[in-house]
Amino acid sequence: MNIILASSSPRRQELMARITPDFCVCAADVDEAAIVRAGPGGPPVLLVQRLAEAKCRAVARAHPNAAVIGCDTVVDVDGTVFGKPQNRGDARRMLRALSGRAHLVHTGVFLCAGGHETGFADTTRVHFAPLSRAEIDAYTATGDSDDKAGAYGIQSGACKFITGIEGCYFNVMGLPVARVYAALKECGVL
Repeated sequence: MNIILASSSPRRQELMARITPDFCVCAADVDEAAIVRAGPGGPPVLLVQRLAEAKCRAVARAHPNAAVIGCDTVVDVDGTVFGKPQNRGDARRMLRALSGRAHLVHTGVFLCAGGHETGFADTTRVHFAPLSRAEIDAYTATGDSDDKAGAYGIQSGACKFITGIEGCYFNVMGLPVARVYAALKECGVL
């Protein structure tokens, strides 16, 4: 059975390759903002599950004989969702809010494979050191914050700000590797 990752994220693709080299990428064409607006609300962890399912189903409709994995990641600061920043000013705002405190990173995953469907969310608590305005300005100027939920990449330049994590490191990058591997095995895909 072909495995399709319904994500154009280079980080997710890198992590998926650690599970299996035999997969392809087909980014989902989903209006995330419409899902957020139409959703019943609730905690951010439910939002990522809805988004992951929508992405998976959008690709699975076109590839019914494949195993399709949809994912979405958000940063949760006291129930407020931080997705990808709209611009550098928004990135600076997010980093100021993360400075000197802990927050949650939720990744929703949904898998459709041969009539079997499963979904889950993984959560990691991330602790940030206090950041000065100069540190935030220097980091956002690199562009590393531009396309990442919460305006930071744990695997890149922001690693120097992170004082600890509780949970899966790879989840913060966008794909909880061990749980996805287990789900693929459980479905008989691997």
